[in-house]
Amino acid sequence: MRWLFSLVVSCLLIPVTLSAGETWPQWRGPNRDGAIQNETWPNSLNEKSLTLAWETKAGLSYSGPIVDEKHVYITETRNRKTEVIRTLDRKSGQQVWEAEWEGAMEVPFFAKANGDWIRSTPATDGKFLYVAGMKDVLVCLDCTTGKQVWRYDFPAKDGTKLPQFGFVSSPLLHKDSVYVQAGEGFCRINRNTGKLIWKVLEDGGGMFGSAFSSPFLLQKNNTTQILVQTRSDLASVDPDSGKVGWKKPITAFRGMNILTPVVYKDSVLTSSYGGGTWLLEPSTESGTLSEVWKNKVEGYMSTPVIIGDYAYHHLKNQRFTCINLKTGESTWTTKPYGKYWSMIANGNQILALDDEGMLFLIEATPEKFKLIDSRKVTESPAWAHIANSNGQVFVRDLESLKVFDWK
Repeated sequence: MRWLFSLVVSCLLIPVTLSAGETWPQWRGPNRDGAIQNETWPNSLNEKSLTLAWETKAGLSYSGPIVDEKHVYITETRNRKTEVIRTLDRKSGQQVWEAEWEGAMEVPFFAKANGDWIRSTPATDGKFLYVAGMKDVLVCLDCTTGKQVWRYDFPAKDGTKLPQFGFVSSPLLHKDSVYVQAGEGFCRINRNTGKLIWKVLEDGGGMFGSAFSSPFLLQKNNTTQILVQTRSDLASVDPDSGKVGWKKPITAFRGMNILTPVVYKDSVLTSSYGGGTWLLEPSTESGTLSEVWKNKVEGYMSTPVIIGDYAYHHLKNQRFTCINLKTGESTWTTKPYGKYWSMIANGNQILALDDEGMLFLIEATPEKFKLIDSRKVTESPAWAHIANSNGQVFVRDLESLKVFDWK
């Protein structure tokens, strides 16, 4: 069995690279790593460099916008009872179609302070659109017409408990399947038919079964694995068989493993509220992940980006830090900047949007924090992940979608 595990390890840690073109088709962008390539960004966020192309009012949502060559897709919750997906013309902002279903719910505790709106970011393959509703429902729609192709209601079909924080994890597309953390586990569903193929990492649902983190696809030597972080564990899963390659507990206060783990060379970086930040490496000897180093800083909702040998990480204490991935040491840490950041890396620059609608352009350097420019782009809270595609920046706040041309 050791040779089999060794094969799993050797095939784990290279992100799958997609041909993105002019799209932002899913959670955290073309390759799901919060990074783009080969775009030249101006060194300014002023109104001459970053010009508002159009904006449209939109209902409440935490879902990030996704973008294809001609359209922008956004979700919203209306009247606290209906969930909506809208398709907008990318050039004009005019609505092309919308679809809706009943599905709103109330979330508990601290999460309620920020609202009960739809949370998961949709994904598209250009033909179909996959949208997660709060009541553990996955809906497949035709991108051209908005017509429902299939719908998988996990509580109704499988008798699973309704996740008390709702369907939060964002769907992952791979070959003929869509992968989601829903229905009290990690599931593979045929993306053409809506048939459940398998379910693993079952957690019992309820309060501590509401998965937050989104899965990440990795590939090497034509063999693929999926990195999955549940409320309690970090695991690798074979996308075909559903076989779990390894699994390691991740300490977190009340199971708040929220961010998406990121990959650095042959290791995995993750961070949790109440736990810390770890660099973990698959071990052929123990059949699990071994700790390379641990830093006491705690992540929360913001997923880090990696540039070179450094991770740029927004923390639970609202500070922004740079971590040397070889040593685990923080090279610098800033003053507080918002409760949440969504970030995009491009070369040695980072574009970040905080929950208060402040946009930051940062030079990524380990020597010191270098803020190139900043600008308030919305007055309404902005919890949705920022998007960037072909010289345009897409900002979704709680009341609108704004599209900027970056010249």
